[in-house]
Amino acid sequence: MEYEKQNEALLSDSGFYWRLAKSFAFTLLIVGFSLAVGTVGYTYFGRLPWIDGLLNAAMILTGMGPVDKMESVPGKLFATFYALYSGIAFLSMIAVIMAPVLHRFMHKFHLEDDE
Repeated sequence: MEYEKQNEALLSDSGFYWRLAKSFAFTLLIVGFSLAVGTVGYTYFGRLPWIDGLLNAAMILTGMGPVDKMESVPGKLFATFYALYSGIAFLSMIAVIMAPVLHRFMHKFHLEDDE
C-alpha cells in the first residue's frame, strides 16, 4: 500500500476512507485464511466435527483459548503451532488496520509542525 510522502499533501477524506476499507478487506482475508487453516487442522488432526474445528480455530485466533482438548500427539502439535501462528496473525491484523490511521495522524502532525 502506498502512503503519501513527507512533503506531499494530506490524502483527502474519501481517499483515507478508501484506504481504511482496503486495509479492513485485507484483514478479512487474513481472518478467512486463518479460520480455514484452523478449521481443517482441528478437524483433521483433532478428529473434531467441522463446526467444533471452526469454534476452536476462532477461539484460538482471538486469543480466548481452546474449547476442546487435543488427545493425539499430532493434534497437540497442530494446536501448538496454530496458537503460535494465531498470536502473530492477530498482531499483524491489528497492525494492518491501524497503519492508515497512524500514518494519517503522523503525516498531519508533521504537516502542522512544518507550518
